[in-house]
Amino acid sequence: MAFVFSDKYVHSFISEADLAAINPEVVAAHKTLCDKSGKGNDFLGWVELPKNYDRDEAAKIKKAAEKICGMCDVLIVIGIGGSYLGARAAIEFIHGNYYNNKKKNTPDIYFVGKDISSAHLQDILDICKDKDICVNVISKSGTTTEPAIAFRVFRDLLIEKYGKEGAAERIFATTDKARGALRKQADTYGYESFVIADDVGGRFSVLSPVGLLPIAVSGVDIEEMLAGAAKAYDDFAEGDVFTNGCLKYAAIRNLLLRAGKSVEILTVNDPALTLTCEWWKQLFGESEGKDGKGLYPSSAVYSTDLHSIGQFIQEGTRVMFETVINVNIEEGITIPTDAEDGDGLNFLAGKSLNFVNQKAHDGTVLAHTDGNVPNLSIELTSRSAFDFGYLVYFFEKACAVSGYTLGVNPFDQPGVEAYKKNMFALLNKPGYTELKEALEARLSTLE
Repeated sequence: MAFVFSDKYVHSFISEADLAAINPEVVAAHKTLCDKSGKGNDFLGWVELPKNYDRDEAAKIKKAAEKICGMCDVLIVIGIGGSYLGARAAIEFIHGNYYNNKKKNTPDIYFVGKDISSAHLQDILDICKDKDICVNVISKSGTTTEPAIAFRVFRDLLIEKYGKEGAAERIFATTDKARGALRKQADTYGYESFVIADDVGGRFSVLSPVGLLPIAVSGVDIEEMLAGAAKAYDDFAEGDVFTNGCLKYAAIRNLLLRAGKSVEILTVNDPALTLTCEWWKQLFGESEGKDGKGLYPSSAVYSTDLHSIGQFIQEGTRVMFETVINVNIEEGITIPTDAEDGDGLNFLAGKSLNFVNQKAHDGTVLAHTDGNVPNLSIELTSRSAFDFGYLVYFFEKACAVSGYTLGVNPFDQPGVEAYKKNMFALLNKPGYTELKEALEARLSTLE
């Protein structure tokens, strides 16, 4: 198995007695999830998705991906949050950070609509000059500000390049099955469309059409990915914190929080997992950060960040623990011999770069645990589509169980709406007049 979860580095921080004490809570939280009897139970479509996904929809996605590959040099994916993070994480996990720079028979893929930076959008527009383009716009409502602006810009660009009918052929909408602004546009103009299920929230949607279409365009076998998630579904379906690694992870997170740790750092030793970290931060941040509760999710890429924030991790305030994904793939570069040994590295000659990476991993774990930073460990021995699906499902289920154990609804995000209301008011959106006046008055007192 390419995935191994271990708690061996936290034994000096969490005892068997601690695990036994929290076990009934975690088992009850798992039962709540499986019985669909807890808060947010109308957003649990992801739980059984790897087992009962729509095979016809998957075939349609693969057919659309082939069409996109045949039509364009560049696919623009428009979405924010869960509408883009999972797909981008998967593509980089499997293909590496430089997918767009590699020789391949699939389009380059760029992600927009995830910010409101004019410079960033202009850079992508410049890249698209003189290239054939397709667009996958992903939005349940079609009115979320950031992706809606980006879609206006790229829709107009497509119409300018290909005409209205030609543009419609190149737009693929992933949206609600029956309502919303984007659904209306898809029906009116004839965009090929895919459904965002009502019971699958954005941060749990990577294994749905939301993530699968751009992933398939990159050449990934999406059914292999779903098979990996299905294996995780089976592996973590039963048991308790002593027999089920997913439940143990949820339990230890809560135990460390109760012991005064307030920050969890997901660390990886392969830059290809940088966006996996970003996806993970949204998953746990939106799911648990509410009601004054939750661990703050952070991330770091080693050994790079050991030369920046490593000092703080080693000796700063003791508020954190690490969940370490150790990518241990024995292949690739071997360190050459230098006759003069000017850099003093001949003691490593003939060793693989992965050998050095593993020793850096081991040395870091020992140093950080000695520095009172508990470490949980996940080892991966490959970066396949199957592995990504398995890892995603492990974290999704652990997040849901951890949230219920914490006493929050893991499937809502009421705090996200606060900035939107203020932004709409300050932009003078109809219906926000009173709030606009109040906000402007507050801002004036700060001048």
